[in-house]
Amino acid sequence: MALINYLTQIHFAYGALGVLPDECARLDIRRPLIVTDPGVRQAGLIDRLLASMNQPAEPVIFDGTPSNPTERAIRIAASRFTAEKCDGIIALGGGSSIDLGKGVSIAATHSGPLRTFALIDGGMDKISRSVIPLIAIPTTAGTGSEVGRAAVIILEDGRKAGLISPHIIPKAAICDPELTIGLPAGLTAASGMDAMAHCIETFMSPAFNPPADGIALDGLRRAWAFIERATFSPRDRDARLNMMSASLQGALAFQKGLGCVHSLSHSLGGIDPRLHHGTLNAIFLPAVIEFNRAAPSVQRENCLARMAEAMRISDPATVPDALRVMNLKLGLPKGLAEMGVARGSFPEVINRALADHCHKTNPRTATNDDYREILEASM
Repeated sequence: MALINYLTQIHFAYGALGVLPDECARLDIRRPLIVTDPGVRQAGLIDRLLASMNQPAEPVIFDGTPSNPTERAIRIAASRFTAEKCDGIIALGGGSSIDLGKGVSIAATHSGPLRTFALIDGGMDKISRSVIPLIAIPTTAGTGSEVGRAAVIILEDGRKAGLISPHIIPKAAICDPELTIGLPAGLTAASGMDAMAHCIETFMSPAFNPPADGIALDGLRRAWAFIERATFSPRDRDARLNMMSASLQGALAFQKGLGCVHSLSHSLGGIDPRLHHGTLNAIFLPAVIEFNRAAPSVQRENCLARMAEAMRISDPATVPDALRVMNLKLGLPKGLAEMGVARGSFPEVINRALADHCHKTNPRTATNDDYREILEASM
């Protein structure tokens, strides 16, 4: 049975940050924990957020979000939430800060290690509606976590796993493209390819969800048309708006499921948290699309032709090569070797990928040998 569920209240516009006081009032958040990272704070975005709130009380800020959110960081932030008697969370930043905020909303209200709530360990139904209300404000255009039902974190046991529940979808998403203007080219490119990967993988997933397909295809169209402009003209307002929309759309759609791109990225990111998730997705996309082209559902739904049309590519067979060329244009690494990934890590990468929740929703079941071939093709 298909699950088609769109519940987040979204404010999307230049200047949307101005609705934050109204959203806090609507959700009865009077003393929020503001979750962010050092880079966002250094960029002055916390100051802009506080100015929009106009609150007389001293703000409670946790700015220790790592590039890949960890259970340890979540525990520290949750302790701060409790000690300061906070009543809500505002997550300002990229997907890491928003996912960490979701983790805090669980940890502050549920007992036990976070592996208890990991999807791959059967934890989805253990997350109750008692979670802390969360307002998500993205400052990058990539993960779309502001509208997603998942928090991907590195557990204490070293696995990178998804905590997934409709209860942790942010109660409000404030999408203000102004907050992404001036992002460095490398981060713009990597996060933009993350958004594109979401649109492509969810579209190719075999689950029945026509609304998600339509949202994903339009998101792919926007990402493909505007990612270069956003990367190389960082103050292009039209490009920033469309990339934020593509990011949002990819996450709205991926309730349908992702696939081998993400099972591999989650695996490698857990083994080496220094590796950027979006960059890994960009590198894996071409080889995974080539692997998936033989899947019955991909052929039945004419997926490559429909993606090629959205990307304005005349020959559907060239979609993987077009993605490789785009990665090079954007200045992303040519392959895993350039990122420091060694073949000696392949057995562990494959074992973790086989256990990842995204493995099961790929249109074609990947074996140990299939994953090894995809890794070799991505080196």
